Amino acid sequence: MAINNVIVPNHLIGRRFEIAHLESKFTSSKSEFIAIYGRRRVGKTFLVRRTFEDRMTFQLTGLADVTMGQQLTQFHAAMLRHAPVSMIKPADSWTLAFQQLSTHIDYLPADKKKVIFLDELPWLATPRSGFISALEHFWNSWASARDDILLIVCGSAASWMLENMIHNKGGLHNRITDQIHLKPFTLVETEEFLISKGVRLDRYQILLLYMAFGGIPFYLDKIEPGQSAMQNIDRLCFHPNAPFRIEFELLFASLFSSHKRHMDVVMALSTKRTGLSREEISSLSGLTNAGSLTRILEELEACDFIRRFRAFGKKVRDSVYQLTDPYSLFFTRFILESHRDDENYWLNLTNSPKFYAWAGISFEMICLLHISQIKQSLGIGGVQTSVSAWSGDGAQIDLIIDRKDHVINLCEMKFSINEFEIDKAYSENLRNKLEAFRASTQTK
Repeated sequence: MAINNVIVPNHLIGRRFEIAHLESKFTSSKSEFIAIYGRRRVGKTFLVRRTFEDRMTFQLTGLADVTMGQQLTQFHAAMLRHAPVSMIKPADSWTLAFQQLSTHIDYLPADKKKVIFLDELPWLATPRSGFISALEHFWNSWASARDDILLIVCGSAASWMLENMIHNKGGLHNRITDQIHLKPFTLVETEEFLISKGVRLDRYQILLLYMAFGGIPFYLDKIEPGQSAMQNIDRLCFHPNAPFRIEFELLFASLFSSHKRHMDVVMALSTKRTGLSREEISSLSGLTNAGSLTRILEELEACDFIRRFRAFGKKVRDSVYQLTDPYSLFFTRFILESHRDDENYWLNLTNSPKFYAWAGISFEMICLLHISQIKQSLGIGGVQTSVSAWSGDGAQIDLIIDRKDHVINLCEMKFSINEFEIDKAYSENLRNKLEAFRASTQTK
């Protein structure tokens, strides 16, 4: 399939911008060094492999919780798949390993890009292994001097990737030529993905699935055709051996070295839908309000679990943090408190006040994750904006889009299974909110 003269591999849903970006680097006139990061299960490896499946020169995937020697054994096995057996001997250091790789590539034809893919980089860079310095030397002294190398590094630990690759202060400082932050699927991409799996559900049910799992391809791949959204959620979350009962801790353990503290922050944020200040997070989580908390918050934001925002008219120091990851919201609200012997927990909860309270909150989060689509629908996709919320004088506005063209859009977000109708009383309520906002903020 072709999109804007870019060949999109079959069975690759969405990711059109990312594919076009990777293809542009493949055809560029210089060597390129791309770092891809994003949360676990979002499809980083799948994207690279499907985009370059027939053009891969060398690829290596790190192993979790193994020694440097075992990682080098994996490297040796990868080299045997790509290079003549006679020239390869097992390397005893990463410096020698990268020398072997450069020697192999020197023998290849010079008329096309060589794609080198190093996956799960944080696992490859074991403590005191010298991996980062060897990679620095490989790029700085050899690859960057050529014009035919496309080096792609990837990792689920977004905070590690940002610190050690993108914001590296050593030999890789400013060496990354591009970066891709791979985000979860949008609602449209989720619908497209489910249809490709033979899952035929209406948009209300697709929205319910998104509010429970988010746009994580690995999670959505577990949705089975022939079952309703409610049945799928019960099977995946509330049966005795349901996979999403244990996914929460596995998810954080795979991303962060001290993951218990990150989980404590997420649990604290789950208690208040409108968000918490740093001081409130510190109090509820038991963590000191210091630099370590700053790092945890930055890492959670980089991995798309939370967002930092300011209420309208507030200063940066008044920023609050809000939990926006759908699965984390669903886990803390329902899975954590459910009993393993209640296999129909979710079906029984449907249409209850607790269900609708969650649905309203989750729908607001989904709207916040689709701000660019909302702006497109409003016809202001190209206008620079800032997004916030506001409360005061007994009124609350869910979403404020403050535009550079001197217009402010005030938005309400309502979850409803049927078309939502604005009656006379609700219309009057909206007008009262508008006047309260104008009076409080002195907005013209």
